Amino acid sequence: MASILIHGGTVVDGTGAAARPGEDVLVRDGRIAALGAEAAAGADEATERVDATGKTVMPGLIDAHTHLTFGEPTGNDELFNHRTEAYSSMLSAYNARKVLRAGVTSVLDADCLWNIGCELRDAIDAGIVEGPRMRAGGQALMTMLGGTAGRMIKDEGTTGYATVVTGRDVMVNEIRRQIKYGVDWIKIMVTGLIPSMKGPEIKVWNIDELRTVCDTAHELNTKVVAHCRNSDSTRDAARAGVDLIYHASYLDDEAIEAVVEAGASMCPTFTLLGNLADYGARIGTAPELLDVFRAEIEVTAKQLTKAHAAGVRFLTGSETGFAVTPVGEWHARELEMFVDYMGMSPMEAIVAATRNGAFAMRMEGEVGTLETGRVGDVLVVDGDPLRDVRVLQDKEKIVEVIKGGKRTDLVTPIPEHKQRASDQVRFLAACPLTRSLALTEEQLERMSHV
Repeated sequence: MASILIHGGTVVDGTGAAARPGEDVLVRDGRIAALGAEAAAGADEATERVDATGKTVMPGLIDAHTHLTFGEPTGNDELFNHRTEAYSSMLSAYNARKVLRAGVTSVLDADCLWNIGCELRDAIDAGIVEGPRMRAGGQALMTMLGGTAGRMIKDEGTTGYATVVTGRDVMVNEIRRQIKYGVDWIKIMVTGLIPSMKGPEIKVWNIDELRTVCDTAHELNTKVVAHCRNSDSTRDAARAGVDLIYHASYLDDEAIEAVVEAGASMCPTFTLLGNLADYGARIGTAPELLDVFRAEIEVTAKQLTKAHAAGVRFLTGSETGFAVTPVGEWHARELEMFVDYMGMSPMEAIVAATRNGAFAMRMEGEVGTLETGRVGDVLVVDGDPLRDVRVLQDKEKIVEVIKGGKRTDLVTPIPEHKQRASDQVRFLAACPLTRSLALTEEQLERMSHV
């Protein structure tokens, strides 16, 4: 593998250390071989050179919450009932390139349709598909009440990205099955929306069930991530031994204490909610939901700021893979939201998206920082993310992406993706066509006299 010398840039190494202007970085055999004067001295005539003068050199971003196998559905009906396994596999491979071009060199894809996540990970590792380094889960574990799809989830078995587990034996067997077929993480949907109950998601697992999952997975050297959208779920997930908590919506001080005591990590995934709150009106989101989404961010962020101050490790995640978070578009927005809503400095947000993300990849000490011996995942950014972290969202400013010591082609266009008609939900009407809706008051009055 050729060596690459990135010279003249300002290095932000992902450790939280101060930026270092004019420092060279040498990548050889897929790893960071040297920095500074030693990097320049270690280059030879065969070394490729990347001029980073006036630019920022930093680790590749790590997105710890993605759904690359979902195909950007507009809703659960489309996701569960309008996807085939073979086509979804090909679409996932197509989309993977977009992630890498957005500056994301590693992702955790914790639950998937069929077992495509593990297969996509392996295809990328084998060089068959171009994409980010992946760690993957299988179907998320649910009770029949779990998740956001309500009664669309079957009472047992698998529906889309979810498998309903009932009783300890079924839970244990499903975890073992998933590990047999290659998962890196087990995911639990700890909260769910119940159609007959108004309001936000409620906790639908008890703590003994959660402990069964965590104990079984940990005995087989597999970590557990949990979807938690209320305070009780975050508290019990931490106490049961969950390693990584998604969302942590509306958590209270007791939940924070449980997370701190357990040493769990957190990935709030504000991006999907932020996109809905800020831009939902442009894509047809119900108007009454916009303020609900923004309130969830604000209330949750205030408490998560306390957790951050208490030393909890935070990772960034975008929940890329839905129509509201299409692949390759919003991966870096979470850094902006950490700064705006949690009061993090841009440097703290960068650490969350690089060094801390190595935890999701189960590669701590291997990826996420520009240090000698680390995997050579490097970005060159035409701008200063320490001044304005939003620059990382501008793909035109991502001028070099190096993954494992290999430069990514950012120039050749990716072929246009046309939506397959059978993948979309078609509606005859968005609401009932009543007479009062169809006819004017004058027409109704006239017809009443006929």
